[in-house]
Amino acid sequence: MDPVTIALHQRINTNDQAYPSVTPIYQCSAFSAESQFFYSRKDNPNLAELEQVLCTLEGARHGLAVTCGMAAIYLVLDLVRPGQLVVLNTDLYGCSFKLFKRISERRGWRLQVLDLSKDADIERIPTDTALVFFETPTNPFLKTVHIRQVVDRVKNNNPDALVVVDNTWATPLFQHPLEHGADISLHSGTKYFSGHSDVMNGMILTDRDDLHERLREDRFYAGLMLSPENAWLVRRSMQTFALRMRHHQEVTKKIAEFLTDCPQIARVYYPRVDGEQLTGYGGILFVELRRDLVPRYKELTERLQIFNTGTGMACVTSMIAQPYTGSHASMSAEEKAAMGLDESLVRLCIGMENADDIKDDLLSALGQIDGGAAPPRDAI
Repeated sequence: MDPVTIALHQRINTNDQAYPSVTPIYQCSAFSAESQFFYSRKDNPNLAELEQVLCTLEGARHGLAVTCGMAAIYLVLDLVRPGQLVVLNTDLYGCSFKLFKRISERRGWRLQVLDLSKDADIERIPTDTALVFFETPTNPFLKTVHIRQVVDRVKNNNPDALVVVDNTWATPLFQHPLEHGADISLHSGTKYFSGHSDVMNGMILTDRDDLHERLREDRFYAGLMLSPENAWLVRRSMQTFALRMRHHQEVTKKIAEFLTDCPQIARVYYPRVDGEQLTGYGGILFVELRRDLVPRYKELTERLQIFNTGTGMACVTSMIAQPYTGSHASMSAEEKAAMGLDESLVRLCIGMENADDIKDDLLSALGQIDGGAAPPRDAI
């Protein structure tokens, strides 16, 4: 049976004689001493059901729901001991990059940054690496990192090393890092799992019993449990997850093709969907504005009618942002330059609106900042 079908019908069994069609919110901090849940800082039926759903969709043995994506990363970082070597990919979410730098300085890690989208840099991963962390597709630029190639390089040198993949932008619908040898797959569920910009959450997935038990204990002692209310909201959103992703995928591809022919756009970034590692994609594009239009970015946002400028993404309404001053604002100018990031790059998060409406909005706004010039109005 298709995992999406299974997930739609997945319910936690609490022996509730009321037989609800939808699992209610378990708004309680404590359970009976005989209960498997015991205490909501340890476990809760709403979290357990959400974790089961994500395990089903990504094909994982274990799942841990936490407060947000950054909390998921923070828990995983606690697996690294002082003095060990951590390898990061060059292209990485700004806050993730800064978290790794801050923690490495405090705990005495060695930190090395490589461009893991390149075969040559994968071969440069040091033999004494303890943990490799990367996103694929990457933030920004949507580059592909070949998971199995990284795993083979790392594990051949050090079988105990960990390969951790941030799978947020691919989603469990289109990529399963654990099937390609990764030890941990994690998500900022605030994005596609929520899908409505109204609830924060993170998820850690693994097939390894030892890692699950260690991370589960750390979540308990650190108090990083997702609240029952938030778990319930995310679980509800997961009922439309596959439907939303199909729309994101269809419209995003059309908008990418349309923007490729826009004279105001110098380049469109769209990931490589190889059908093996990444089987589909939708929701987020990066584009480079033509150089002479970069100073008019603010005007572009003001001319757009559909696109909001909020920090949300992967939600039902379209959003526009400038990574240089937004998602990567915490990085220094030198750090941004090292990844090739400047103010010309624009992130477009494609929502659930009609494709023609999105196209027309972009067409109009781009034309207005370019002295009234407009790209051809070919049908999508």
